[in-house]
Amino acid sequence: VQLQASGGGLVQTGGSLSLSCAASGLTFSSYAMGWFRQAPGKEREFVVVISGSGRTTLYADSAKGRFTISRDNAKNTVYLQMNRMRPEDTAVYYCAAKGGTLLRTPSTYGYWGQGTQVTVSS
Repeated sequence: VQLQASGGGLVQTGGSLSLSCAASGLTFSSYAMGWFRQAPGKEREFVVVISGSGRTTLYADSAKGRFTISRDNAKNTVYLQMNRMRPEDTAVYYCAAKGGTLLRTPSTYGYWGQGTQVTVSS
């Protein structure tokens, strides 16, 4: 299984950024796909997860109203659109896959991508 995250970069406060995560080696539509982030010196933090069908999502409070997760099962890809970004969004963003129910806990995810750096300047 491989998860390849991309799309990170530098953006100004209030700006937008879109991340992608391409998956291979798994039956993509059978897996919930989540995004997590980790800032320097902090623990990995849940951002959002989407069910295999795409019909159900679960957002962290910090992401509600600003971030949108979506997926294209035909392309084995999950997306994270981030709007109205803040300096506190600065982190390495990881995509992850899990079977079963939608959960916020990183340890319940069996597969992880390599991460992509997102930096929001003030």
